[in-house]
Amino acid sequence: MTRVSKQPATPGISPREAEILALVGEHRTNAEIGAQLFISVRTVETHVSSLLRKLGAADRRELADRARPAQRSAVLPAPLSAFVGRVREREALRAAVTTRRQVTAVGPGGVGKTRLVLSVAADLGGAFPDGVWFVDLVPVTDPAMVAAAVATALGVGEQQGRSLGDSVVAALAERRALLVLDNCEHVTDGVAPFLERLLARCPQVSVLATSRARLMVPFEWVYPVPPLSLGGAPSRDGSPSRDGSPSRDGSPSRDGSPSRDGSPSRDGSPSGDGPPFGDGSLFPEGEPDAVALFRDRAAAVGWTIEGEQVAQVADLCRKLDGVALAIELAAARLPTLGLDGLVAGLSDHLRLLVGGYRADDRHRSVRAMLDWSQALLSGDDLALLRRISVFVSPFTAAAAAAVAGFDPLAPGHVADGLARLADQSLLSVTASAGGTRYRVLETIRQYGTEQLAAAGEREAAPARHLRWCLEVAEELAASGEEGWRVRFDAVADDLRAALSWAAERPDRRADAHRLALLLGRLAFDRNLIGESQQRYEQAAALTEDPAALRLAASVAACRMRGDDAYRLWRAAAEAAGETPGAARDLATATTTFFRKSGAFVQRPPREEAAALLDRARELAGDDLAAQAAIALADCAAASYAFFAERPAATPNQGERAAATPTEGERAAEAAARMTALAERAVDLARRLDDPLAECAALFSLIGARRRVGDEAAAAAVARRRVELLEHLPLTPDIADELIDALLIATATSIGTGDLVAAHRWGQRLRDLPLLAEAGHVATSRLLMADALAGHDTDVLAASGRFLDGWTRAGRPQARNFGPAAAAVALVHDLRGDRAARDEWFAVLDRMGVTAEDRAGYSPAFEAIALLHHGEPALALERLDAPGAWRIGILKQWHVALRVEAAVLSGHPKAADLLTETRPMVAGNPIAGALLDRAAALLDDDGEGIRATAAAFEAAGCPYQQKRALLLADAG
Repeated sequence: MTRVSKQPATPGISPREAEILALVGEHRTNAEIGAQLFISVRTVETHVSSLLRKLGAADRRELADRARPAQRSAVLPAPLSAFVGRVREREALRAAVTTRRQVTAVGPGGVGKTRLVLSVAADLGGAFPDGVWFVDLVPVTDPAMVAAAVATALGVGEQQGRSLGDSVVAALAERRALLVLDNCEHVTDGVAPFLERLLARCPQVSVLATSRARLMVPFEWVYPVPPLSLGGAPSRDGSPSRDGSPSRDGSPSRDGSPSRDGSPSRDGSPSGDGPPFGDGSLFPEGEPDAVALFRDRAAAVGWTIEGEQVAQVADLCRKLDGVALAIELAAARLPTLGLDGLVAGLSDHLRLLVGGYRADDRHRSVRAMLDWSQALLSGDDLALLRRISVFVSPFTAAAAAAVAGFDPLAPGHVADGLARLADQSLLSVTASAGGTRYRVLETIRQYGTEQLAAAGEREAAPARHLRWCLEVAEELAASGEEGWRVRFDAVADDLRAALSWAAERPDRRADAHRLALLLGRLAFDRNLIGESQQRYEQAAALTEDPAALRLAASVAACRMRGDDAYRLWRAAAEAAGETPGAARDLATATTTFFRKSGAFVQRPPREEAAALLDRARELAGDDLAAQAAIALADCAAASYAFFAERPAATPNQGERAAATPTEGERAAEAAARMTALAERAVDLARRLDDPLAECAALFSLIGARRRVGDEAAAAAVARRRVELLEHLPLTPDIADELIDALLIATATSIGTGDLVAAHRWGQRLRDLPLLAEAGHVATSRLLMADALAGHDTDVLAASGRFLDGWTRAGRPQARNFGPAAAAVALVHDLRGDRAARDEWFAVLDRMGVTAEDRAGYSPAFEAIALLHHGEPALALERLDAPGAWRIGILKQWHVALRVEAAVLSGHPKAADLLTETRPMVAGNPIAGALLDRAAALLDDDGEGIRATAAAFEAAGCPYQQKRALLLADAG
């Protein structure tokens, strides 16, 4: 993450606003700002609105320009011990990173890769203005979760219709940043494809990785990290190596815990900077890094190396092959063994272990060190160390007792054993909100896993870990506590690791299936909906469970993945066999085909969907639920055909005479057919007492009501859809339908002039947790409602979230979001900022919104702006332009504005238009008030004009309220 640069004090700006201003300057989304500052997105939007007002900024873009920090600096894991030596390696690696796109620091475990890379990344912070981002891959056990780990580090969440990997690429596409990926060796199958996409699509991003083997990706530049210099013995690349830092594999600084010796460095500089000890001729080229590191770590535990001991230290470091982790562990033993005991004990074990393992030479010294270290432990502590190696994330003492507390180790003795292991630097310790947590250093964890097999516990400890994970997952799934998400985050990697272990064992498939279902549910509730779908599909694969496939399909629908939802519903039908359940699945696949038509990447032929529905009828029998699902599919198919085949435009006032009765008759017949289908589906759903099915059926009824011009009835049905679902638990199927219901309820409320309700529904949509990162979806309707109402400050604040969400989603073609972008353009136009207005018109173009698409709302928006600027004749011309009037949600606004434009421009038929239009806007309080104001203007009735201000105020439209007062004063 990047550190927030402090902003200069500005009068009237609170400290919290200053924090938010700085993050806006870093182009953070409101969701990212809220997550970093632990406040709600709504609170962020309120502060942004305040900042726009206080700083006089026109929009979020200008606000970001004013807040732009001079420089971003890296925030990396803070080492708690001094970094020693490695001068040449640091220089070489810095040069590589500044000239190469992707550099991999390669070397064995414990050699010091991580500390070297962290020091180089800190040095280069100023060269990457958009930040240095550190990603710890140690807890990641599934290669498919690499992108998720990177997304977490970046603060990037999943957006509907995009994978986390694509979201990360979108977030970094225009940034000059350095991404540090640590410990890639166990997930190279996930790292390699991720980096290929990242480097190809993010031209200003560089990657610095650590691994035990090269990643084999294009553009990779491999830098071998040598052991520490030993004095007289050249390193592998022929030059003395100079790193005395602990590696990721053994460094306690990985998670911010106390250093292995128990104390941080005093002043950030190596304690070995003092006068050299011993005979300077012993090291004619200077003190070797290995000896300097041992001396520094010895001093940290209160042990002074005397001059006559220098040669003995150098010999010990040579026997440890200059491996930083081994040297650090050896130095930590000085208080109990002394230097002589260290040398003697290590020598014995090295002699015993050479050639004793099937490992290459570069790992042999680390294994020797670990064997020697564990030889000093009691039997109980040895058992505890190997058993807790099953944890991949920091764990509590209670968790360790549950997993490791079996014969010969009593559960009650586990806590004491953890303390002893921590004292001996075999565990790192960190304090957290949930209490003290322990972490097994990675090299030791891998070694402990091997020891499980040697002790005959290869199955016992992982099995107990699996049982513990199942209990934790079930408790989390049942929890209603506010802080469950923090607890889930703390154990999520262990749940995933346990699932991977169980899924590979036939005798554990039932447990794996159970855990996959729980993880699918928890991931969904945590808004990790991509993983949720993956886990439900995994559960289905373990047992051919149609219920899991149905859950996966519903999650895919929430993600706007039409292809996946369609595929999964078909797979559920196949798994269900020739049953009514299969009929329901096939019918739902058909419904998905029609209702999610815009969410398909490659839509199958329409004939295929029709065949699925025919097969569903064959399997349904008398099953009421199957019949209801088929009724929904019939509604979806009819609705799709109805709107796909409707006339491109509805004639405007000047074109009506040319309309043929045949067209109107066809529309009425189609609407009647849709109404009948929808009412049948509603009836079946009510007989089933299924609010979700009823809500889906009402979707088609709304279309039928709007097609015959009954906007008030359509709005009432839309409200009913929300009421059916808003108090139900947010399961995947309900969430998908609720998003749609809120979108339509907001739109129909806007259309009928109920801006108060539109704002309420829009807020509800904006605040859905699933849409926290999909700002363009969450704010789309609210922007339109607030722009028409005149809440310009709120619109400008929320427009940043809208644009951020669309940008983070990869700037897809998004014609459905044209009204939102046009609404923001309207607000800028009303404020007199033509440049900002034109920028938002450019956004419309980039979204692929055509002139035909805009015909349902742009004429009304443009008329409002033209009337505002005193150009009623142009407004009337725009409203009367051929093709300017479509079946859009602003139809009633359109005709009412047309009357006002006619009156203000002195059109001779203004009075006739007023009379003709009244019946068309019945029940719309804003359109009605517009006509009342037009009538008062026509009669030059100043008091009548002023009286309409109260009507606009009551309808939640302060813009038109102020305009009425201005027009009254002008008259």
